[in-house]
Amino acid sequence: MNITQEKIDDLNAKLKVEVSAEDYQSKVEEVIVNYRKTASIPGFRKGKVPMGQVKKMIGKSVLVDEVNKLLQEAIYKHITENKVEVLGNPLPLTSEVDWDNATDFTFEYEMGLAPEFKVTLDKKGKFDFLKIVADKKMVDHYVTDMAKRYGKMTQPEKAEKTDLMMGEFTQLDAEGHVLEGGISHTASVALDIIQDKKAQKALVGLAQDDEVKVHINKDFSNDAHHMLNIKKEELETLDADFNFKVNKISRMEPAELNQELFDKTFGKDTVKSEKEFRAKIKEEVEKSFVSESDNKLKNDVILHLIKKSKLSLPDTFLKKWLVATNEQGLTEEQVETEYEQYSKSLQWQLIENKIIKEHDLEVKNEDVLAHAKELIVSNFAQYGQPAPEDKKLEEIALQVLGNEEERKKIYNQLYDVKTMALYKEKFTLKDKEVTYDEFVKLATEK
Repeated sequence: MNITQEKIDDLNAKLKVEVSAEDYQSKVEEVIVNYRKTASIPGFRKGKVPMGQVKKMIGKSVLVDEVNKLLQEAIYKHITENKVEVLGNPLPLTSEVDWDNATDFTFEYEMGLAPEFKVTLDKKGKFDFLKIVADKKMVDHYVTDMAKRYGKMTQPEKAEKTDLMMGEFTQLDAEGHVLEGGISHTASVALDIIQDKKAQKALVGLAQDDEVKVHINKDFSNDAHHMLNIKKEELETLDADFNFKVNKISRMEPAELNQELFDKTFGKDTVKSEKEFRAKIKEEVEKSFVSESDNKLKNDVILHLIKKSKLSLPDTFLKKWLVATNEQGLTEEQVETEYEQYSKSLQWQLIENKIIKEHDLEVKNEDVLAHAKELIVSNFAQYGQPAPEDKKLEEIALQVLGNEEERKKIYNQLYDVKTMALYKEKFTLKDKEVTYDEFVKLATEK
């Protein structure tokens, strides 16, 4: 077997693979002999089918299979041993192969090559690092939320617009009487999420056993099918009034802003006054926003490095490769439409891989296992449960990492942490305080 690579230009190459009979003959013979031993063919005893008959039956398909295996192995070996940085996979140029008569074969492939480029991370790269500040309005919202979370459920006499009502919906006929065989279902209604203000007003002020006529489609949201225990498609065609009878009114009375609430929220004696409580909430909220600030910085770095690196790609080859290999069956027109986004994604992949390689960033197996354990402990804590013992924790972590998708996800998260630390070290960052609304506006600007 002979393999030669011909350079077309800096981004494209042609690969020629010459296969002779001696490369595949022994393997083809071996497969045919093994098949003959086990073949059950009418008119012949097992293992006694004439070799000529077997070759006639399966010879060509075996030849094709074995030559294709040789090609795949040879191309892979050539690429790895010669450290050819290919984009996508080689595409065959050979159209017709005379499998019936030829013994020696020549196959040609076109290849797209990765560009050569440099990536510089230095203080000349300047970025705003957006630090999201929790303003008074946001802190007030979280304080109210905490007070509700640890509040007590009461049953007031009359409903207010933040209450929860439990009641029975009964379908009415055109005259306003109960429809025989109609829909009847008991459900809860959160008054504050009713979109129609007129309908909300009709329910506010009702007491237990009060009744009111409502129109589900007009007065409630599209989720009203849950209230009636019917399918969403049925709701869309339902044009009927319902009687709603109040069975129970529930109200969450928020907890007082006292030491009991502070301890439940942050642990015993962590904060000892409302002022400290608000300050702690502000601190925790702002800490939770750091990942969003990091994501914004990463997006800015991506745009900066793609623009600065000015990578050229073998576009014609890549478009052809996308059409040829995409499982969803992309057309040339679809590829043309989506190619710019694909190209930028590929450019960033090349840049990031180069950064990781040049700066010796590495995620080890023990790092992945440790991070998986941290995620599991955090997950248990969310549900108020203690962390499993070390042995059990490791068992769960290994089970999670047994899922290739989850394992890859954690690897990517850890590489993100390492690259983010590198960007913060190498680039010049200027802290800029913004509110969350300002951040959203800046993050969504094109």
